[in-house]
Amino acid sequence: MQIKFSGATETVTGSKHLVTTDKGYSILLDCGLYQGMGKETDALNRYFNFNPSDIDVVILSHAHIDHSGNLPLLIKQGFLGSIYCTPPTLVVVEVLLFDSAKIHEYDIEYVNKKREKKGETLLVPLYTSKDVERCLKHFKTVPYGAEFSLNDEASFTFSNAGHILGSAVVNLKLKAKTKRITSLTFTGDVGKYHDMLLKDPDIFPHADYIICESTYGDRLHEIETDAELHLLNVVKNTCVEKKGKLIIPAFSLGRTQEIVFILDKLKNLGMLPNIKVYVDSPMSTNVTNIMRDHIDCFNHKLQVYIKTDKDPFGFNNLKYITEKSESIELNNSKEPCIIISASGMMDAGRIKHHLKNNISDAKNTILVVGYCTPNSLGGKIRERQKVVKIFGDEYEVNADIEIIDSYSAHADYSELIRFLSCQDKQKVKKIFLVHGDPPAKFSFREKLISEGFKEVIIPHKNESFNID
Repeated sequence: MQIKFSGATETVTGSKHLVTTDKGYSILLDCGLYQGMGKETDALNRYFNFNPSDIDVVILSHAHIDHSGNLPLLIKQGFLGSIYCTPPTLVVVEVLLFDSAKIHEYDIEYVNKKREKKGETLLVPLYTSKDVERCLKHFKTVPYGAEFSLNDEASFTFSNAGHILGSAVVNLKLKAKTKRITSLTFTGDVGKYHDMLLKDPDIFPHADYIICESTYGDRLHEIETDAELHLLNVVKNTCVEKKGKLIIPAFSLGRTQEIVFILDKLKNLGMLPNIKVYVDSPMSTNVTNIMRDHIDCFNHKLQVYIKTDKDPFGFNNLKYITEKSESIELNNSKEPCIIISASGMMDAGRIKHHLKNNISDAKNTILVVGYCTPNSLGGKIRERQKVVKIFGDEYEVNADIEIIDSYSAHADYSELIRFLSCQDKQKVKKIFLVHGDPPAKFSFREKLISEGFKEVIIPHKNESFNID
């Protein structure tokens, strides 16, 4: 049996890990888009380092685009098998994939207008909404905790990863020619303990091999109460004192709802200034409605909160925007306000237009609330570069840049160690670290070794390992 690491190795995006059994049955764990890789991004996404028609099945850990976003292209290029995920993931991934297709189509159209004027070759979108429609026909759902047999060699169960709605740890059982059972766990992305919205990650079964994320393998998150005060202070400083706009780039699933929930609590406590709040993202609007329909996935603390506030994602002065014309009006408006818009890494969607129109004004603030790859627009803004390119044009960064990492849906290194503590360290043969920048992975590797894990490996892209 073999594992080949086809993505999310030197970076946190493009999650793809290929497991091949002794009889040649191929299981692809995730099929995500690379994001924020500069000029290399398109080629990395357009060309797989395996033949899609050779893949027998895909098991999807969760709906985030860096894990699911290249599934339509996989099918477009010949994949014929089933895609397995949890029931909530299917509901969410449908929204995210259609939104991803629209972003590809819209951004290509915007860029092509400039290319046409320059006499350059026009670009073709990675995939379209019709490709997403075809993709969705391949999905099948498996609930948490139910063992599902793929064939006589492989079965799996999902356990709750606590990362976003529907996110799962994939626990595989693989039968070798010798009839010995090998257990392989793919963590997907692991959520925080005591998350604002979701339940804690589940304890997962014993694993011989673990493919583990390491996004925050070198840092600890800010304490939640400090983060809420930090947010309130940024709102007051920007919207009340400077009378500017607070722009919050946020992933539509999870992060946006967390920010809105905090603002909802501050509003109920009478602490939020009387300013308008806009969630400018059709996808965020759709996902928030999905969240409202899955109260059973919320943690106990939020369940109690809902007894006194039936809608934790809605309050006076909050408006969800779906129409493009209303989004454009926001950029023309001079009133102090909060604008929450996708995407979190700032490389696609309406957020780029808000940044283009607001980043050079010193009255405004850009609040970064999660991870951004270093080469992405978000990564450059996070590093407080003086000038950034948006849609090919340069803009001075005169707006204040604030960072709050604790709103990330990823566990920090202490939480990842806690998550792995259910394992017998002497029986885990190898841990493979993925989904992290090199400093985070190397730092986390040392921490795991000091915790007593025997062999912790940082694989390179396309590197393969035999497992038994």
